[in-house]
Amino acid sequence: MFLKWSWSLFFNNKISDYFHKFATTEFPSTVQNIINTGYVKLLGLDMSEFKAPSSYKTLNKLFTRALITPRQFDGSLDNFISPADSFVSAQGPIKGDTALQIKGMEYSVKELFTENISDDNYSKMIDGDFMNMYLSPKDYHRYHMVYNCKITKLIHVPGKLYPVNFKYLNKQDSLFIENERVILECVTSDDKLFYMVFVGALNVGKMIFEFEPKVETNIDASEIKVYEYEDLSIQKADCLGYFKMGSTVLMFWEKDMVKLESLVNQKVNFGTIISRLK
Repeated sequence: MFLKWSWSLFFNNKISDYFHKFATTEFPSTVQNIINTGYVKLLGLDMSEFKAPSSYKTLNKLFTRALITPRQFDGSLDNFISPADSFVSAQGPIKGDTALQIKGMEYSVKELFTENISDDNYSKMIDGDFMNMYLSPKDYHRYHMVYNCKITKLIHVPGKLYPVNFKYLNKQDSLFIENERVILECVTSDDKLFYMVFVGALNVGKMIFEFEPKVETNIDASEIKVYEYEDLSIQKADCLGYFKMGSTVLMFWEKDMVKLESLVNQKVNFGTIISRLK
């Protein structure tokens, strides 16, 4: 069993590594234009908010493209906005310690967070709320802060790189716990707690966090790394970083903090209101 697990981990991580090398290679402009244009047509990307495909020097630059003009969003502090363009695959109350990976498949929030969350903070999440947001390869891949807050901790958990599409969500138990992930612990000005969890996936692996360059994902690592911050303030809609392909962002709020908007099985954009303070 251990040998099978080790081979699966090695194989999936290597695929992601090779794909990353291809995507970050700068080909001659004519070839690169064919690659970029083919990718846009294949996935049916809407490029109306971005530069022309030919302007990106690598496929990775196209994946991680920035918006030409800032998105409009509600800047008031009575709501949380979506961190990314994504599809809401599941949402609802955390039942004790249990959240849904997808309908009918549960997992432990404590296992997802690891032992590096304090007991006091973990207890606040019991019977709280969650939302799962899947970014497909065709989506805008940058992720943003959902609310004004201070980031007090970043936890990088190495792991597998299983795909996070619906096929795998429906058949792979505890996929979010198995996969590599980065956990942000966030505290609002009135001392309310929420978490953002960024999950790696096949052909993604690389997750970039602009405020913490020491985070290196999709490398041969087994040790969990924890970064703590005294005064790292982030404003609503600030760019946190990006996936180098599609993946998943998981949101968790402490008990009685928010009321979720009804968004399951719906497409949302970065800036869409996803929950409101109670």
